[in-house]
Amino acid sequence: MIQASQIREHMEVIGSDGGHVGKVDHVMGDEIELSKLDLGSGLKHHMIPLTWVETIQDDKVCLNLTKDAAKAGWREKH
Repeated sequence: MIQASQIREHMEVIGSDGGHVGKVDHVMGDEIELSKLDLGSGLKHHMIPLTWVETIQDDKVCLNLTKDAAKAGWREKH
Protein backbone atom coordinates (compact mmCIF):
# COMPACT_ATOMS: atom_id res chain seq x y z
CA MET A 1 0.00 0.00 0.00
CA ILE A 2 1.37 3.39 -1.02
CA GLN A 3 1.48 5.96 1.77
CA ALA A 4 0.53 9.55 0.93
CA SER A 5 3.72 10.68 2.73
CA GLN A 6 5.77 8.96 -0.01
CA ILE A 7 4.33 11.32 -2.63
CA ARG A 8 6.04 14.68 -2.89
CA GLU A 9 5.46 17.91 -4.77
CA HIS A 10 6.77 18.02 -8.35
CA MET A 11 6.96 14.22 -8.79
CA GLU A 12 5.97 13.14 -12.28
CA VAL A 13 2.80 11.06 -12.55
CA ILE A 14 2.88 8.46 -15.34
CA GLY A 15 0.37 5.94 -16.61
CA SER A 16 0.96 2.19 -16.76
CA ASP A 17 1.87 2.72 -20.43
CA GLY A 18 4.62 5.18 -19.47
CA GLY A 19 2.60 8.18 -20.70
CA HIS A 20 2.89 11.50 -18.87
CA VAL A 21 -0.25 12.28 -16.86
CA GLY A 22 0.96 15.31 -14.91
CA LYS A 23 3.00 16.51 -11.94
CA VAL A 24 2.07 16.36 -8.28
CA ASP A 25 1.00 19.66 -6.75
CA HIS A 26 0.13 18.09 -3.39
CA VAL A 27 -1.82 15.34 -1.68
CA MET A 28 -5.23 16.24 -0.27
CA GLY A 29 -6.76 13.47 1.83
CA ASP A 30 -7.04 10.40 -0.37
CA GLU A 31 -6.42 12.25 -3.64
CA ILE A 32 -3.44 13.70 -5.48
CA GLU A 33 -3.91 17.19 -6.86
CA LEU A 34 -2.00 17.62 -10.11
CA SER A 35 -0.31 20.91 -10.89
CA LYS A 36 -2.20 23.07 -13.34
CA LEU A 37 1.07 24.50 -14.68
CA ASP A 38 1.66 21.40 -16.78
CA LEU A 39 0.74 20.99 -20.44
CA GLY A 40 -0.36 17.40 -19.77
CA SER A 41 -3.12 18.67 -17.49
CA GLY A 42 -4.52 21.21 -19.93
CA LEU A 43 -3.50 23.98 -17.49
CA LYS A 44 -6.19 22.98 -14.95
CA HIS A 45 -6.01 21.33 -11.54
CA HIS A 46 -7.11 17.70 -11.67
CA MET A 47 -7.61 15.24 -8.84
CA ILE A 48 -6.74 11.55 -8.99
CA PRO A 49 -7.39 9.02 -6.23
CA LEU A 50 -4.48 7.42 -4.36
CA THR A 51 -6.03 4.04 -5.21
CA TRP A 52 -4.74 4.53 -8.77
CA VAL A 53 -1.11 4.56 -7.58
CA GLU A 54 0.64 1.26 -8.27
CA THR A 55 4.22 2.11 -7.28
CA ILE A 56 6.61 4.97 -6.68
CA GLN A 57 9.99 4.57 -8.32
CA ASP A 58 12.75 6.94 -9.41
CA ASP A 59 10.73 9.93 -8.14
CA LYS A 60 7.83 8.98 -10.41
CA VAL A 61 4.30 8.11 -9.32
CA CYS A 62 3.31 5.12 -11.47
CA LEU A 63 -0.42 4.51 -11.92
CA ASN A 64 -2.23 1.21 -12.38
CA LEU A 65 -4.04 2.51 -15.47
CA THR A 66 -2.93 4.06 -18.74
CA LYS A 67 -2.45 7.75 -19.35
CA ASP A 68 -5.64 7.94 -21.42
CA ALA A 69 -7.68 6.03 -18.81
CA ALA A 70 -6.38 8.34 -16.07
CA LYS A 71 -7.27 11.44 -18.06
CA ALA A 72 -10.71 10.01 -18.81
CA GLY A 73 -11.34 9.36 -15.13
CA TRP A 74 -9.70 12.26 -13.34
CA ARG A 75 -11.80 14.89 -11.65
CA GLU A 76 -11.41 18.58 -12.43
CA LYS A 77 -11.01 20.71 -9.32
CA HIS A 78 -13.43 23.63 -9.15
